[in-house]
Amino acid sequence: MEKIRVGFVPSHRDPFDESWAIEIRGRTLKALSTVNGLEVIVPDGNVTKKGLVRDDEDAERTIELFEDRGIDGLIIGTMTFGDEISALRIASAFQDLPILLFGTKEGPFTPEGGRRSDSFCGTLSISSGLYRRGIPFTFAGIIFPEEEVFLDAVRRFMRVCSIVKGFIGANIGLVGPRPERFETCIFSEDAMVRWFGQRVVTTSLTDILNRAEGVSGENPEVKEIIDDMKSEADLSMVSDEALMKMAKLEYALRSFVRERNLAGIGFRCWTEIQEMYGISPCYVMGRMTDRGVMMACEVDIYGVLTMLIQYLATLKERPPHFIDWTIKHQKEENVFLAWHCGNAPPSLACEGCRVKVSYHEVLSRVLGSERTVGTCEFQLREGEVTICRLIEDDGTFKMLITKGEILKS
Repeated sequence: MEKIRVGFVPSHRDPFDESWAIEIRGRTLKALSTVNGLEVIVPDGNVTKKGLVRDDEDAERTIELFEDRGIDGLIIGTMTFGDEISALRIASAFQDLPILLFGTKEGPFTPEGGRRSDSFCGTLSISSGLYRRGIPFTFAGIIFPEEEVFLDAVRRFMRVCSIVKGFIGANIGLVGPRPERFETCIFSEDAMVRWFGQRVVTTSLTDILNRAEGVSGENPEVKEIIDDMKSEADLSMVSDEALMKMAKLEYALRSFVRERNLAGIGFRCWTEIQEMYGISPCYVMGRMTDRGVMMACEVDIYGVLTMLIQYLATLKERPPHFIDWTIKHQKEENVFLAWHCGNAPPSLACEGCRVKVSYHEVLSRVLGSERTVGTCEFQLREGEVTICRLIEDDGTFKMLITKGEILKS
């Protein structure tokens, strides 16, 4: 699981009950400590008075603390009424990061019948200021920090932080041109730069194959890849020569990723690689996705971006599968076949299933089975899945997000 580091702003306004603010701050930190994978950076008594943020000086010191620690997101909570100016100053300094705002429920009245916090009112002021400045934020509600509704909001917020952290500014590899007849795979580098600050790192299929052919079979990393493939899959249909080619191809892709710091690759997966190199790259592509490098077939760059969003949303715990919606069921309503050539990450195999490396069902009809070996075949694990797709039209991005269920086929 990826670790997410957030900055916590415990906002307080004098002359509201400072002791109550300190208590709620402590309860919030205790509750946040139960969230797996979350690291909280918060000013303590050495940074601000009693670890609360209440004025401009506190804001500047807190900004310095968060910048020094490199936070991935910002959580602002009103411990009492909250000082909107200092909270908004901090939010403005980190407005490119995800921001979560929450208020706290009112405690018991004082012995004199007075109110302790007025957090609800102060939260309205801060939210209004965020909106006025055009700073996006998510509202987690008016809560006590131990409540599950708050902790669930924090867990969702962590996933947003992960997406922003890994998606914005990502380097995406492009190996070869898209298939000429697949207009579906077009993309705009200009839109990717303007919206997401991303870079497309291009190279040719020839360069990748030259890397593969140029590495020795005795290379320790190549040998490690071969051993891993043997332990992972049924290779009974794979010759020693084809296995070596697959391992060398994976080595070449790994080296490309390391050199250019890539988050994913759109790959020219047919038919030149089969004709020139003698294997299909599908199994290798699934293995790369399993190891955190999103690989989409047919140089589908927006497919890579979709995969990357899904992967980051799981805090890098579960790989996605780049797949086609192929046919609707002949009889059943709302049932369709989700299939692709054999590029699924092996970790998605159903329980008890052993993946098998075979030849490409479609391309073998034209090129023969010997040159198209390298697809990974298995039944996907049953259960609920997220189905999504990022597209761009005339410089504007939108995303389909829905859910479905994998059925045994």
